Amino acid sequence: MNARWVPLAGFLVLFALLGGGVWYVRDHAPNELPSPLIGKSVPEFSLPHLYAPERRTDTRALRGKPYVMHVFASWCYVCRDENALLIREGRRLGVKLIGFDYKDEPSEAKRWLQMYGDPYDLILTDIEGEAAIDFGVYGAPELFLVDGEGTIRYKRVGPLTPEVLGAELLPAIAALKTGGAR
Repeated sequence: MNARWVPLAGFLVLFALLGGGVWYVRDHAPNELPSPLIGKSVPEFSLPHLYAPERRTDTRALRGKPYVMHVFASWCYVCRDENALLIREGRRLGVKLIGFDYKDEPSEAKRWLQMYGDPYDLILTDIEGEAAIDFGVYGAPELFLVDGEGTIRYKRVGPLTPEVLGAELLPAIAALKTGGAR
């Protein structure tokens, strides 16, 4: 009699584990990965400009006004959709939009931007991905909102959609402008 219950018990345990896994994934989306950098200063970096590699921008040069830093690459398929959204809606941000070209050949990035459009005020390039490591970048696309003091206030892993723009990013920028953070 006990031997007959073993397969049923095994099935019930497997079913419970599967159900728990589905529940966990549903409530813990990968684009909501917590970042230990939220509320902390932007990591120190000095990166070349995509269109003028002899010029570099560092962390200190960006302090003073809030900005959005968008991690993208020519090899990133979903970055195409994001790029179209940033071209259409970028002005609504009301802050500087900085492109962070991640692990990409500059010639490929330039060709990609020529083909799909350039929504950025400035584009920095991190060919080897070394600065991205300090930011905790998982890949492209990702997005950071940084306040005027150089503190990271928001991070998005994964595609920026019209829904995310309206429900998360624009309210976070508005909070910066109304004194929620500088």
